[in-house]
Amino acid sequence: MTQSVVVQVGQCGNQIGCCFWDLALREHAAVNQKGIYDEAISSFFRNVDTRVVGGGGSISKGKIRSLKARAVLIDMEEGVVNEILQGPLRDVFDSKQLITDISGSGNNWAVGHKVFGSLYQEQILEKLRKSAEHCDCLQCFFIIHSMGGGTGSGLGTFLLKVLEDEFPDVYRFVTSVYPSGEDDVITSPYNSILAMKELNEHADCVLPIDNQSLFDIISKIDLMVNSGKLGKTVKPKSLITSSAGTFKKQHKRPFDAMNNIVANLMLNLTSSSRFEGSLNMDINEISMNLVPFPQLHYLVSSLTPLYTLADINVPPRRLDQMFSDAFSKDYQLIQADPKHSLYLACALMVRGNVQISDLRRNIERLKPSLHFVSWNQEGWKTSLCSVPPVGHSHSLLALANNTCVKPTFVELRERFMRLYKKKAHLHHYLQVEGMEESCFTEAVSSLSALIQEYNQLDATKSMPVEDFPRLRVAV
Repeated sequence: MTQSVVVQVGQCGNQIGCCFWDLALREHAAVNQKGIYDEAISSFFRNVDTRVVGGGGSISKGKIRSLKARAVLIDMEEGVVNEILQGPLRDVFDSKQLITDISGSGNNWAVGHKVFGSLYQEQILEKLRKSAEHCDCLQCFFIIHSMGGGTGSGLGTFLLKVLEDEFPDVYRFVTSVYPSGEDDVITSPYNSILAMKELNEHADCVLPIDNQSLFDIISKIDLMVNSGKLGKTVKPKSLITSSAGTFKKQHKRPFDAMNNIVANLMLNLTSSSRFEGSLNMDINEISMNLVPFPQLHYLVSSLTPLYTLADINVPPRRLDQMFSDAFSKDYQLIQADPKHSLYLACALMVRGNVQISDLRRNIERLKPSLHFVSWNQEGWKTSLCSVPPVGHSHSLLALANNTCVKPTFVELRERFMRLYKKKAHLHHYLQVEGMEESCFTEAVSSLSALIQEYNQLDATKSMPVEDFPRLRVAV
């Protein structure tokens, strides 16, 4: 069994990370009721004997003593990390794996990347090496960050280069939360474009998550709940109910529920690494099968069922309907419509009591409505994990390498250019040592080159698919 380390950077990254660890512990507790430290738990947790002087030694088998997350927590403001350390998960994190400052990056990519990157490089390397030493077979670093702020975008992408240099053979899987058009950080287009260049060059796979899509999903849930359509199906003490058991009023930005959706995405993404299955998919198989060209490593994700993520006891979706949902734009975690765009490849990660025949039947049913590139008409990768999410019979995570991600990048570039043409707020960046205006021009050129690659693929969509004859074997 391999191990992975989660690196959560900035406010957003740490809040999502905290959600992920909470949900992962609940899943393992539901499956591992005898409290034995097994391979499934070891993939993301260490078992530590805290009775040993000096912080405790790792225990490779036997009863669970004290679980410690394989995680590094980084934030240049200490507020969120302090909240985590004072919350119910405080014992899950090793205090030696934290890096915090008090000043923050001021929503400035340059401060996060250039200033704090240089200042904390050695500390970051030390924490990463220590995490790696605790692993028998380190397979992947999962980085969680946001694109719009300063620490997540700046230091989060600085970290990618550090990982590439120090651990070149370990996969770098990035979950990036992109700002919406109504983001309250004026400089978020600058931060996002500057971060995109680093993602293009140093990440193996990126799962772009759109804040607006998350908000729309939660709004739909709120609408269903408050309209009474769900009746008494909402669980008490859930994300959408108050402690008094009544429905919470709709918040302008219900971040807890939004973070919970991203955490569930990661939970399903890592399920094959954590549990057994008849057709498990390794993390390295995702990159190998879904990324045909180095820079086209942005995967559009969709989750189904969605409403269960808000702790609503809706009747489970029929299995075939679940597969249809995964290809609907309403279930995407980025504002995109994959059905009307071009697929390079697609992975279906199914959990629960589902048979391989169910997978094959649904793929054959959906194939005629989906457009795949002519040279990869059979570009499907499938995974079956036997352990479903807690309280549900089955779930599905679809990861699509699809040109539908392009409009998100085009819109981001347009927002960037509106500011950059006026040189608005540029001085805040240029006064940072090591930051030059060429950093901006190179970043936007890198994004334009990426968009052009997607344009070239889209241009092939109407081309006829050549049906090459299969090799005939003489009997």
